Amino acid sequence: MKPSKIGLLPRVIIAIFVGVICGMFFPQWAVRCFVTFNSVFSHFLSFLIPLIIVGLVTPAIADIGKGAGRLLLITALIAYGDTIFSGFFSYFVSTGIFPSLIDKAAAAQAVAPTEELQPFFTIEIPPLLDVMSALILAFVMGLGISFFGSQQLKSLCSEFRDIISKTIEVALIPVLPIYIFSIFLNMSFSGQAWRIINVFIAIIGVIFVMHILLLVFQYCIAGLIAHRNPFKALYNMLPAYFTALGTASSAATIPVTLKQVKKNGVSDGIGGFVIPLCATIHLSGSAMKITACAVALLLMQGGNISIASFTGFILMLGVMMVAAPGVPGGAIMAALGVLQSILGFTAEQQAMMIALYITMDSFGTACNVTGDGAIALVVDRISNHKKAV
Repeated sequence: MKPSKIGLLPRVIIAIFVGVICGMFFPQWAVRCFVTFNSVFSHFLSFLIPLIIVGLVTPAIADIGKGAGRLLLITALIAYGDTIFSGFFSYFVSTGIFPSLIDKAAAAQAVAPTEELQPFFTIEIPPLLDVMSALILAFVMGLGISFFGSQQLKSLCSEFRDIISKTIEVALIPVLPIYIFSIFLNMSFSGQAWRIINVFIAIIGVIFVMHILLLVFQYCIAGLIAHRNPFKALYNMLPAYFTALGTASSAATIPVTLKQVKKNGVSDGIGGFVIPLCATIHLSGSAMKITACAVALLLMQGGNISIASFTGFILMLGVMMVAAPGVPGGAIMAALGVLQSILGFTAEQQAMMIALYITMDSFGTACNVTGDGAIALVVDRISNHKKAV
């Protein structure tokens, strides 16, 4: 059987649209079949979340201590700092704008509890670890491997990461459209779907504008440090932006990104080091989307959007973004753990986050990739300065 040539984004959009339409006429027993599927899949997802954290974060932390040494650490810190800045920027813009976009009465009606259909049966799959235990284990293991240089344990963790990445790629990502279809089918059946979609359209528009502002800011800072015209440098990166927009893959865009950063004056050695690394660890656009969507969903449901709760969330989200696997939707899958443990997201809220994130996946990837060029300019300047000294 040949794999589907339809990308994940079109499949998710189709799943939402078909779910909303089918919910208008599907009989109750048919909807309950999909509710049953969602119940089982939600338990499976809850089981996998701690394993995703351990499998992805451990080798990511272990790898920071090796490789190109000081230059690797500098690049990783810049990428992490930019991701954290993006998260806080998104938080303050979202909390400032979204309350005026989201009619609280309409939003409350949109997400108001309805008489829920019950699954025909459910299968309990208890997680081996809770989320915080998985995070602490990943930190201890990753730092320990980096400090002691244990190649056997590092190889074992890398193989476990490959297993988890393949599980996401094979067992989670292909099933997501069905999962999202089932969520919107149930919401449409209960009359909630259209009200929620109307609220999300305005939110998506604001997030897109934030992406553009973030890129302008990144290149202004990079231009100031590297003594380059920021707008010319950003213009030179447009081929990489549009390539990422079409492929929704940072890895697939690496050759184009490398070519464009060289046009900005970045040396071959620094470009060849920074761009492939940042394609994995720099996800400022993804962090922006996840933070904004989390604020929107909590506003709609009257949740806690205080700076205290979101500070811890954004700091941990930065770590999860560094560990995000290079598969479509990998960032949101890696972020589910902190959404659940810090912000208290339910299975249904997590499904809404997945749907929103993947709907904007290409724009987030394009923002990530274009931002890699700004980091390359900064690292190249730092490298040249150290050589001069």
